[in-house]
Amino acid sequence: MNRTTIASTLLAATAVSTLGAAFGTATPAFADKDRDNGHAAVYNLHGDAVDASNPAGSKFEGIGADEKRGRFYVSEVTGGEIHRGRAGVSWTQEWLAGNGTDGRYTARGVTVDDKGRVYIAGGPNGINDAGANGIGNPGTDNPTRPDLWVYSKKGDLLAALQIPGKPVFLNDVAIGPDGAAYFTNSKAAEVYKVDKGRNGWRVRLFADASATIATQAGFNLGGIVVTEDQKALVVAQGNTGALWRFSLGTGKVSAVRTGGADLTDADGLVLQGNRLTVVRNFKKQIATLRLSADGRKAKLVRQAASSPDRVLTTAKEFRGEVLYVDSKFDEPVASGPYEVIADPTR
Repeated sequence: MNRTTIASTLLAATAVSTLGAAFGTATPAFADKDRDNGHAAVYNLHGDAVDASNPAGSKFEGIGADEKRGRFYVSEVTGGEIHRGRAGVSWTQEWLAGNGTDGRYTARGVTVDDKGRVYIAGGPNGINDAGANGIGNPGTDNPTRPDLWVYSKKGDLLAALQIPGKPVFLNDVAIGPDGAAYFTNSKAAEVYKVDKGRNGWRVRLFADASATIATQAGFNLGGIVVTEDQKALVVAQGNTGALWRFSLGTGKVSAVRTGGADLTDADGLVLQGNRLTVVRNFKKQIATLRLSADGRKAKLVRQAASSPDRVLTTAKEFRGEVLYVDSKFDEPVASGPYEVIADPTR
């Protein structure tokens, strides 16, 4: 069975039961809540027990924000569970199960569109020898697993899609002004586009920038945002620290002029007006730049150390503050507390 057939088969599973709050424990009463603005300094995530099937504990990476409904979603690398939180409530719930649910064994970037639909990047989920829980060494194409998923706001599976013919590591995702979702590939200089056509959900190659961006060892394209003028994407290349501009109109790619700013280990990006925040995971730094409206140039404003005890991966603006995911990537066997934090120095 080829990848396209598998994708169609999985898509037919739209009738899968609504997952929602059927998984995880109930959210407790409002705690650590600032009742004036609905913020919490720390949001707690549920972790899994360490055992033979889960030897690394729980590790996390992506976060997506639904401003309209006051919800946010966090992806678990170890198992692929998706956790959901609410504004001002310090505890989150497991919203979608992992460990093979809808073919998902790991998950990375998450975003939410205006309709509340949740888009999830699978990282190495579709790579054959990704290892236990999908966090091992990338290998060959596995035609039995999806590379990305789309869910309704209620948790119904809308699409489970694969990139045909090649192994990919879909890292992060952003919603464009056209309503489509754009996914970065950390194995190559590629961005993929996902939307719903006349015949259902589809994934297509939006831009192949291999003639401009040299693929190097480690993680290539990762964090992604839409420029202030809504005409381009700005994408981080983690292994080199370069920022790249992808024109939404033509797909043309050019380097963002950063004046030589050190952005190596760039992971998640957050754009608020003209302020671009770059989360530099293992460097344990948060870089702030002033990005031009068209995304062609950026000026470094400051570099600030994040907590030395955390490896922050990505972040999203949510109800007027920025939430950062503590990945636990620095712990061979992760242990709690598992947290999303509003203060990266905490």
